[in-house]
Amino acid sequence: MSSRRSRQSGSSRISDDQIIDLVSKLRELLPEIRDRRRSDKVPASKVLQETCNYIKNLHKEVDDLSSRLSQLLSTIDPDSPEAAIIRSLI
Repeated sequence: MSSRRSRQSGSSRISDDQIIDLVSKLRELLPEIRDRRRSDKVPASKVLQETCNYIKNLHKEVDDLSSRLSQLLSTIDPDSPEAAIIRSLI
């Protein structure tokens, strides 16, 4: 019997190959991991943890930018073209 996960009637399970491919792609994308020496093997669990941390940091940056744009919007003429641009960004 194969140790691979396979699609079962109606369910959409992810295969081991798909997981390996995803982790490999994440290793290439994450700055914290990508910048390490190629000889350093980073475990999949570390890659996934770093991915979660990276996404959380991105969310925080977006929230911070949104707050800054809202503050800026409150200080300018609401009918100005600049205000329209800021509203479209928020």
